[in-house]
Amino acid sequence: MSELGRFNYLKVILEKGPIILLIVSVLNEFDFNYLNLKYFSFNFPFILIYYWSLKRSGSVGYGLIFLSGLLNDVVIGLPIGLSALSYLLICGFSAYLRNITLRPSLIKDWFFFGLAILVVNSISYVIASLFFGFEINYPNVLVNILFTFLFYIIFSNIFDYYHRLVFGALNA
Repeated sequence: MSELGRFNYLKVILEKGPIILLIVSVLNEFDFNYLNLKYFSFNFPFILIYYWSLKRSGSVGYGLIFLSGLLNDVVIGLPIGLSALSYLLICGFSAYLRNITLRPSLIKDWFFFGLAILVVNSISYVIASLFFGFEINYPNVLVNILFTFLFYIIFSNIFDYYHRLVFGALNA
């Protein structure tokens, strides 16, 4: 009986894996500065939120996504609510794609993700520069968008494997 109980705890932890990964990725704002990689950055929370909102919308709730955006703002030092708005816009894009898609395709999801991060980052940086006076380093923003777009394919395949392992067959 205790073996079954441990299995249930492990299953619950694995089912909450996307939430745990989101919180860890928001609190652990890692940099590659110590590796002397000047132009390498990507937005992992965007990938995580988009994928899990698209494939399994109930696994990460909108309230938790909003709170993780607030935590991200505190950790990074952005105005409170800017990351939360960006995360919720990513959720909006994924919900729109989920509702209009008849036959899901990784390539279609990927290109729509590219459009989503372009729009969301544009809105975010316009708000940051107009209302809060932030100076924008456009090459860094472009590199971040590019690597976030490219890494979606890699993380999507990893998350697909995790989804099949924990939740069973993919339903999308």
